[in-house]
Amino acid sequence: MNVLVVGGSGFIGTHLSEELVERGHDVTVLSRSPDEGDLPAGVETATGDVTDYDSIEGAFEGVDAVVFLVALSPLFKPDGGDEMHDRVHRGGTENCVRAAEEHGVERFVQLSALGADSEGNTHYLRAKGRAEEIVRDSDLEWVIYRPSVVFGEGGEFVSFTKRLKKLFAPGVPLYPLPGGGKQTRFQPIWVGDLVPMIADGVTDDDRAGKTYELGGSEVLSLREVTEQVYDAENRSVTVVGLPMGMAKLGLSVLGGVGFPMGKDQYRSLRIDNVTVDNDVGAFDVAESDLTTLRSYLAG
Repeated sequence: MNVLVVGGSGFIGTHLSEELVERGHDVTVLSRSPDEGDLPAGVETATGDVTDYDSIEGAFEGVDAVVFLVALSPLFKPDGGDEMHDRVHRGGTENCVRAAEEHGVERFVQLSALGADSEGNTHYLRAKGRAEEIVRDSDLEWVIYRPSVVFGEGGEFVSFTKRLKKLFAPGVPLYPLPGGGKQTRFQPIWVGDLVPMIADGVTDDDRAGKTYELGGSEVLSLREVTEQVYDAENRSVTVVGLPMGMAKLGLSVLGGVGFPMGKDQYRSLRIDNVTVDNDVGAFDVAESDLTTLRSYLAG
């Protein structure tokens, strides 16, 4: 198949492109500034911005399947403000669905997020939910994936814990986490486990019209994630609890004066990022066979 991976030059996209090439597909990566040197051998590139329909429309000609991976990080406030989530996630999806319909694309695979909801508590979750609605309301054969946080080579999740330390407590041996890091739970999934499932959605007929929630084999608090990251480097860290009220006030104020986190990030800290029913079994994968964060960090 001819597969167009939109946003394919990023973390998940480079891994997925390699998987698709190994399965014998012809792959083109569409992004604002694709670099062939960063992509697997044999992958073609196209340049365009999903918020500008005219810049991307031509890339959909002759395509059998589209995988939409474009995403802004929910961990930090995006350049341009929180409204960029709607512009990129909803607006970008709308443009790509339109181009796919215009060119007779058969399958549209959307990478969404756990908790996506058009009435959700954050700009990120609302934009993701509205993007899902566009896909479901389209004339395309669609598959939607909702993963928890994804870790692996090139990902930001592990480095996020270190960056938080530099932001909140640079140069001291203490690590203040809102609520002591116990209020937010994640179900991290390794990119090497995730991309084969996404690749299945490109071709398998019985995937059409389905939404999959995917997570790893463990549910970890932010504190447990942080401790595992530092343990893997043989470094000690002393986590201290930062009252949630103080975190809310601090991020609300700082977010308005250029700090890379704001109200949305505080709201995210109050929302678990775990599956209701982990759908990895739909891909003949047992949770016990998935790579854990600790084993990945041990290398």
